[in-house]
Amino acid sequence: MPDHKVHNSFTQIQYAFTAHIRQPENNAAPENIEDRRMKIYRDLFYNNVEGFMSTTYPVLHEILGEQRWHTLIRDYFANHKAHTPLFPEMPREFLVYLEEERQPQADDLPFMLELAHYEWIELALSISELTNDKTKLSTQTDFVNEIPVLSNLAWLLSYQYPVQHISKDFQPEQHSENSTEQLTHIIASRLEDSEQVNFTEVNPVVARLLQLVSENKKSLTGKALLTQIAKELGNPDTDSIIEFGLQTLNDLHKKEIIIGTLKQ
Repeated sequence: MPDHKVHNSFTQIQYAFTAHIRQPENNAAPENIEDRRMKIYRDLFYNNVEGFMSTTYPVLHEILGEQRWHTLIRDYFANHKAHTPLFPEMPREFLVYLEEERQPQADDLPFMLELAHYEWIELALSISELTNDKTKLSTQTDFVNEIPVLSNLAWLLSYQYPVQHISKDFQPEQHSENSTEQLTHIIASRLEDSEQVNFTEVNPVVARLLQLVSENKKSLTGKALLTQIAKELGNPDTDSIIEFGLQTLNDLHKKEIIIGTLKQ
C-alpha cells in the first residue's frame, strides 16, 4: 500500500517549491534546500517566461522600460494561473491576465491592451493551424456573379488606437471616437505555406466589405455585397461603389486575403 504520509509530504514540498518560485519574497523555500540551488530555479523559470514575453511584446517592453516591464511580468508570473501547459500559448495567457486579472494602475498606458493584442496577433497567426479548402472554389473567380470567400488566415482587426504606429517615440494619449469611421482597421494575414504575417491597414469601407464577406450567410455575390454597402453609405452612385469594390476584391485576391469565389 502507498505511504500516504510520504505522498502528502512530497505534495507539500511541491506546493512550497512552486509558491516560492512564483513569489520568493512572500513564500519561504522548502526546508533543507540550499538557497544557491533555489536561485537557479528562480532565475530559470522567471527568465524563460520573461524572455518569451519580451519576444512576443517587444514594443510594449520598450515603451514600459525595464523597471515597469519587470514589475508587470513579476505580477503576471506570481498571480496568473495558466490554463494550458503549452509554451506557445503563454503569450495568450498573458493577454488574458492583462484583460481580466491585472489591477489597473494610475500610470498605465491607455493603449496597453490594444497594443498587446496587436503584438500577440502576429504570434497567434504565425502558428495557427487553420487551412483553406480550395477544392470547391470556382475556376472563374467571378466577383460579380459568384460568392467571395475570405481566407481563414486573414483576420480583420479593429482598434481605437493606431496600434501599428505606436512606438517609444509615438504614444497617443487619447483614442479615436467609438465609431466605425474613426477606428483603425487592419488585416493580419499570411499564406498557408509561410509563417510570415503581413499587416495591411484598410479604410472603413474595405473593412465593412471584409466583414460582410466573412458573415455572408445568405450566399450573396460580390456585386450584391457591394450594392448593400452603397445603400449603407447612402451613395446614389452605386456603379462607382461597385467598380471600386470589385477592384478591391481583385487586389485582396492577389494577396490571398480573398482566396476565390464559389458559385451560387
